[in-house]
Amino acid sequence: MTTMPEATPEEAGDGVQIDLISGARMEGLTGMEKIRLILDGVREGNIVVLEEGLSPDEESKLIEVTMTEISPDEFNGIEIETYPHSTGRDKGFISRLIGTESPKKLTVIGPANQIETLHKDENLISALVSRK
Repeated sequence: MTTMPEATPEEAGDGVQIDLISGARMEGLTGMEKIRLILDGVREGNIVVLEEGLSPDEESKLIEVTMTEISPDEFNGIEIETYPHSTGRDKGFISRLIGTESPKKLTVIGPANQIETLHKDENLISALVSRK
């Protein structure tokens, strides 16, 4: 099995790099390893898309760690948007209440100064991504 090499900044030109991270890649990582993977990518100016998102605790920790790393000249923080994958439109109140909905969700994370959410609903996240 061959792997594709990572794009270098010289090859990327003026574009924005988007890292699409599969659920399988995140599966074996601890919560802090996931957070580090995400923040390292975002600090480099990349948009990170997680196939399966983070747990509520991991998402809270991501925000907490991000807040400690913000500096005016280097890192402005993150913008994060998430929506759940819907397994059926007729999920009832009881199913939601007892937590039988699928925990899988798509999450988009990017540098706060480069990503602006234009629209979000249960089926779509529309974002404007600018260059640095």
